[in-house]
Amino acid sequence: MVRPSSRIDGFGTTIFAEMSALAARTGAVNLGQGFPDTSGPPELLERARAAIASGDNQYAPGLGTPELRAAIVRHQARHHGVELDADTQVVVTTGATEAIAAAVLGLVDAGDEVVVIEPFYDSYVAMIRMAGAVPVPVTLRAPDFRLPVEDLQAVIGPRTRAIMVNTPHNPTGAVLSDEELTALAELAERHDLTVISDEVYEHLTFDGVRHRPVATVPGLADRTVTISSAGKSFSVTGWKIGWATGPAHLVEAVMAAKQWLSYTSGTPFQGAVAWALDHADDFVADLARQLQDQRDRLCDGLEAVGFGVIRPQATYFATTDIRPLGFDDGLDFCRRLPELAGVVAVPHQVLHLDPEPGRPFVRWAFCKRPEVIDEALTRLRRLSPA
Repeated sequence: MVRPSSRIDGFGTTIFAEMSALAARTGAVNLGQGFPDTSGPPELLERARAAIASGDNQYAPGLGTPELRAAIVRHQARHHGVELDADTQVVVTTGATEAIAAAVLGLVDAGDEVVVIEPFYDSYVAMIRMAGAVPVPVTLRAPDFRLPVEDLQAVIGPRTRAIMVNTPHNPTGAVLSDEELTALAELAERHDLTVISDEVYEHLTFDGVRHRPVATVPGLADRTVTISSAGKSFSVTGWKIGWATGPAHLVEAVMAAKQWLSYTSGTPFQGAVAWALDHADDFVADLARQLQDQRDRLCDGLEAVGFGVIRPQATYFATTDIRPLGFDDGLDFCRRLPELAGVVAVPHQVLHLDPEPGRPFVRWAFCKRPEVIDEALTRLRRLSPA
């Protein structure tokens, strides 16, 4: 009997695909998967249409178009003070997910240990295991979800090769502080570790909180691969245009793996994204303000329902403790929620290697139109105690 590779044993379907399929099947309001229900700036969309119409539909260079790589360099310098060489320190990828995959495959060997901060975006552990490496968790704990530096230090050993960081953090919405980043830098330098930093929510922060790129911390610039994408900043998640930047030797390793994955993709979108990186800062700032309003709309409503709400500093997502409403297992709760209230959310526990710390917590997406959030909250009131 033909059987799948053991490399994918235990992976199954991602929780995001499972919950979106559940929403579609049941007609539930989908506050699970993190995609907006509005699109990006009209000129961005028009530029992609014009590129397709003009015949810009064949392979782009493997590194990405020169136009987009140059725009990424300008973006990093303007926003973060990071100076890069467009020819050696930037690679365009099929979304941030491919950048993560290529970074792991290009920088981690079988048998290496890679520290992951849990709860985590689920592709991190999948790719580490596909590379034959071993994920080692460090847990962010409610209610503040701050980086436990002592725990991080305790898990680093002779086989540790890299640390995967996500700031602003999905699903908790926490943003690493200067103190946490300084501690991370000290450990990475002391143990000669590579840092793979997923920063796709870099511009979507709230309440005056500022994101500081990991690579701007003294000691980390020469050992960090920084990953971001157009999807979150410009509300075009389906375009799958991402990038990785960093020192030339690390980007070269990412490209060496990436060339055997997609090689290249999204040619007509790359020029449009280059335009947005140079000209759509106002759209991104307005989006962050809108998301903060939508966060408050959702969090206020979830508190009124009776959940314990942890208000995020950034991203698309708010976290709730379901125990005040009499539930204690987030996965069971989320699978029953369409029947109970006609809404879909995502449980934290499947984003942990050890599910226990995340068991009572559920992630809700507020990157939805206000009327969609209001409809979800109306339905969720069915859960309120009489």
